[in-house]
Amino acid sequence: MRILVAAVGRMKAGAERELADRYLDRLVKAGGGIGLRGVELLEVKDSPARDAERRKLEEAIALANLIPDGAVTVLLDPRGENLSSESIAGKLRAWRDGGREAVALVIGGADGIGAEIERRADARLSFGAATWPHQLVRVMLLEQLYRAVTILSGHPYHRG
Repeated sequence: MRILVAAVGRMKAGAERELADRYLDRLVKAGGGIGLRGVELLEVKDSPARDAERRKLEEAIALANLIPDGAVTVLLDPRGENLSSESIAGKLRAWRDGGREAVALVIGGADGIGAEIERRADARLSFGAATWPHQLVRVMLLEQLYRAVTILSGHPYHRG
């Protein structure tokens, strides 16, 4: 199974980028042991449109082009489920064991996620009701995916 993190906006150089890269590298290295064939962080440009609905539409089209047919589509959404690390690991296990080829975790732009992607959502994941900077959401997501892989592989990184 492949894991794709698809996000609106480009991460700039700095501490957040370095931390995201560190967790992405760990995730790639650890993932093979539990049957992950690849992990990718894919970015699309923020739409320059002035109208929020137009921005969401353009960003949704760009994101939709990154998501493979048949992939489990998970939206990062403050209204989504606030799952424990063990629950995230359980969902990854179920998707992998169920023969899913890919899981796409989608982080929308500043205006949210467009209807094109909303319709494709199989699940919604939340990191709580607080508003988080998109750069930090990527870091938190990559860390949680790495943590889930360590749970599935029995690695001591996750100590409950």
